[in-house]
Amino acid sequence: MNKRLEGIFHRHEELLVLLADPDVTNNAKRYADISREFSRIEPVAAQVKYHFSLQKQCDDNHAMLAEPDCDAELREMAEDDLRVLRNGLLKSQAELEVLLLPKDPNDDRNAIFEIRAGTGGEEAALFSADLFRMYSRFAEKQGFDVQILSANGTGIGGYKEIIAQISGKNVFSCFKFESGVHRVQRVPETESGGRIHTSACTVAVLPEAHEVDINIRPDDLRIDVYRASGAGGQHVNKTESAVRITHLPTGTVATCQDQASQHKNKAQAMKVLQARLFDQEQQAADKERADARKGMVGSGDRSERIRTYNFPQGRVTDHRINLTLYKLEQILAGDMDELIGQLVSHHQAALLASRKER
Repeated sequence: MNKRLEGIFHRHEELLVLLADPDVTNNAKRYADISREFSRIEPVAAQVKYHFSLQKQCDDNHAMLAEPDCDAELREMAEDDLRVLRNGLLKSQAELEVLLLPKDPNDDRNAIFEIRAGTGGEEAALFSADLFRMYSRFAEKQGFDVQILSANGTGIGGYKEIIAQISGKNVFSCFKFESGVHRVQRVPETESGGRIHTSACTVAVLPEAHEVDINIRPDDLRIDVYRASGAGGQHVNKTESAVRITHLPTGTVATCQDQASQHKNKAQAMKVLQARLFDQEQQAADKERADARKGMVGSGDRSERIRTYNFPQGRVTDHRINLTLYKLEQILAGDMDELIGQLVSHHQAALLASRKER
């Protein structure tokens, strides 16, 4: 263990030197690669440094106690210090075990959010809008940027479908456990009898694909343009600005009509298509990881009910980790830190348990 920690600490020192090297700073790609590695290793190196300082203090106290002429008062102080230091080492070791868990390579990527109304008609569409606002508010609190790529509204504030990109540092790591079926139980405004209705929406969170991740041949694409429909400005129904891109080998489709120009709509649709193809590729190539994740906090499969939002009781229940929080209003207002933190902790605990079983 100590050899591995020493290796991390020395690599951190090497990266510090490299980041100050003119040959590196003048090479944009190399500098970006080293910066990314430094960002990943820095919190681990800081914990390693703290861990080694505790170990040294323990060694110093042991050396003092080994002295034959150590007086009783110093011996008592050293033994008290050792008890505190041992507890600190145990806590530090536990934190290091979490920091040294294998990282999801997509954690630092932006995310493409796809929210669709499911069972429940207009009420489900309104709930889609609630979910989008919840995620947007949480994202804004984290300093992330939210950009709508495509939206299919219902005219009374709901969404049959809305697709957005959330950009920032480690965005995917924050949202990756949100994929699945979200169920809502509440009394619709149009319900005169006060009966509780159950509706559902599906959420898909995809890591944004980089151009180097997915090689899409132009011959594999069919691009259709058509007139946009619905609210959207003067261009709607007057010019063929809406774009539909079909990836012929897989049948995957992405559309966009929200931008004023065909060129912008095509760029947005391509971004969504790349994310979907990247997600498909990863799921196919990474079945073992998907199975492991299913055992932790669910597979994220869109057919799996992951959470219930119960308005009459003011509660949110995450079924994967048996967590119930009576703070529905706060969560819908974007206060998701506790909810997401519990999911991450559960995921880390499951990873640690699986490593100890090997």
